[in-house]
Amino acid sequence: MAPESASLLKAGLMLLMAAQVLPSAYGCDRAFYERVINDFCIAKFKFDMEGLDRGLWCSWPDTTEIYEGLTNCTYQVALRVDCFWPNQIVDRFFMQIHRIYFHDCALTGRLIHDPPTSILAPFIAVPVLVTLLMTALVVWRSKRTEGVL
Repeated sequence: MAPESASLLKAGLMLLMAAQVLPSAYGCDRAFYERVINDFCIAKFKFDMEGLDRGLWCSWPDTTEIYEGLTNCTYQVALRVDCFWPNQIVDRFFMQIHRIYFHDCALTGRLIHDPPTSILAPFIAVPVLVTLLMTALVVWRSKRTEGVL
């Protein structure tokens, strides 16, 4: 796996260097841009994500650096090939990444878990205490019949 990723990185670097040396007279070559981000940017992202335990893929603190690296790569390639960023190609690219790597994650990007006890306890205790208090008040008031009628 390492020799493949190394060759992909070398090919991507060569493409980036060619894009700097031979600037396009026509602006953004969308097909070239899409090919470079699919070949070059995704290689490091895949390598880093495969090095991370699959259970941590939905943990934002664990994946933020990897994700930012991918975002920065697409941005740097766009600058080198005179493309606007963000664009439709980048949008489709990230949609594909999310379908492959983050499809089981919550919409907020966080792992779902119970709130801490310090927050959960008042939401349970207050209604229970109010219910007990109101029940005691009704029973006490029903035993005192003087003054009613």
